[in-house]
Amino acid sequence: MEKVIRDGKVAVVYSLGFGAGWSTWDHNGMGKNLLFDPMIVNCVESGDFDKLITYMTLWYPDVYTGGMGDLKIEWLPEGTLFRIYEYDGSESIEVKEEIDWVTA
Repeated sequence: MEKVIRDGKVAVVYSLGFGAGWSTWDHNGMGKNLLFDPMIVNCVESGDFDKLITYMTLWYPDVYTGGMGDLKIEWLPEGTLFRIYEYDGSESIEVKEEIDWVTA
């Protein structure tokens, strides 16, 4: 899986808006691709959502793109363990080292 890496940080795409998750709605195993896809990163950075719509239609035709208007990029250091937490479509990034785990 190709990723955009700059200055030792990886671009991670996620959706802040409520109603539709971006990568958390897995889309037949394509969820992780949606997190890192370089073309998606490029379109979000440039704000070219018309290009993104065309790209998604061609390469991810079965993916629901309802959360596309609220996409954001987070830059995480390479090797960071993280997960996308979703509540009612709104996604956030949880970094393993920042979670206060409790042991039973």
